[in-house]
Amino acid sequence: MIKIALLGSTGSIGVQTLEIVARHRDEFEIVSLAAGGNVRAFFQQAETFRPRVATLARDRDDIACPAVKKDENGFYYDYGDATRCALYFGEDAYLEAIIREADVVVVALVGFIGVRAVLKAARMKKKIALANKESLVVGGSLVIPAVEKAGVELAPIDSEHSAIWQALGFDRHAPYEKIILTASGGAFRDKSAEELRSVTAEEALQHPNWNMGGRITVDCATMVNKAFEVMEAMWLYGAKAEQVEAVIHPQSIIHSMVEMKDGAVIAQLGVPTMEVPIQLALTAPRRLGTSAKKLDFKSIGALTFQPVNREKYPCFFIALKSMEMGDNYPCALNAADEVAVAAFLKGELCFTDIAQVLEKTLQRTERVVIDGEETLVGEDKKARKLAKEIIAELNGKPTA
Repeated sequence: MIKIALLGSTGSIGVQTLEIVARHRDEFEIVSLAAGGNVRAFFQQAETFRPRVATLARDRDDIACPAVKKDENGFYYDYGDATRCALYFGEDAYLEAIIREADVVVVALVGFIGVRAVLKAARMKKKIALANKESLVVGGSLVIPAVEKAGVELAPIDSEHSAIWQALGFDRHAPYEKIILTASGGAFRDKSAEELRSVTAEEALQHPNWNMGGRITVDCATMVNKAFEVMEAMWLYGAKAEQVEAVIHPQSIIHSMVEMKDGAVIAQLGVPTMEVPIQLALTAPRRLGTSAKKLDFKSIGALTFQPVNREKYPCFFIALKSMEMGDNYPCALNAADEVAVAAFLKGELCFTDIAQVLEKTLQRTERVVIDGEETLVGEDKKARKLAKEIIAELNGKPTA
């Protein structure tokens, strides 16, 4: 029985993880849950999976639930049968869900906060199933040494990195010549650069192949998401920048490829589903049955590939530039992207202005060497403030 601490339980990856657990009750047990603001879904999950610890990134005063009680030991959720679940509230409460009883910590949190979760899980010597890109993009120089020092397994959940991991025989240190990441091209892959000036948030969230959360779906449309995966590949597989290539593959059938020294290319294929990579991150090299549809090669037709267009996807190249700059610049880029995407989804920023926010944030950021978690947190806060100022400027509003 694999005991799981699930961080980000009400998001897309979290919900699919729970579906896998429900399908294989004899294989998995949820021992803790951490969620953001979806209170109703969170308590439904608690009732269904009965974790020992659960956390919400909300203030206790915002929660109206008769099952939430308090005694001398703190808040708890009363299951009504003499059993209970310890409850924690607040924006940093998710760290309390990384508990001693867990065998694996699934980090399905969105954004910068995933870095702190991964670092704590490593310190506690827990296997990490990683669906949070920012952990490596922003904090790779801290995360990888922490994972190696602890001697714990870091299993990727991203479909692309799971594909690479599978192609390498579930060995992140296996030799290879080149990594080829595939990208769908996002919701606007068939639009011209000119047409992108007027697209809406609603349109951006209509991904052609995948069902994902808001930010990552927009990041697919800008291809910031793919630039992040290039950075992830460098940390996960010890790749040099020139060893990682990204290509647009509209069908999303090949999830990524690895080229070997002799020229052989190993690809992982499958219908677009996160069920397989999530489940493999928990059980590899063992494979369990899934609800995923099987490929029908007779009906697939052509598999096509295209280069990434600089005019159409400027954010991809700006994000790669932050990687080349190093130090605190990937952190600044990620913070700016989080702020810019949130503004776009609220209708406060044009889609094409996301690139301007990213570029200007990098231009105005001063270089700082990341020497620890505290420095990383500080640089993230500075970049967010800067990005908000830039958005205000773009909207013609005065800044302090």
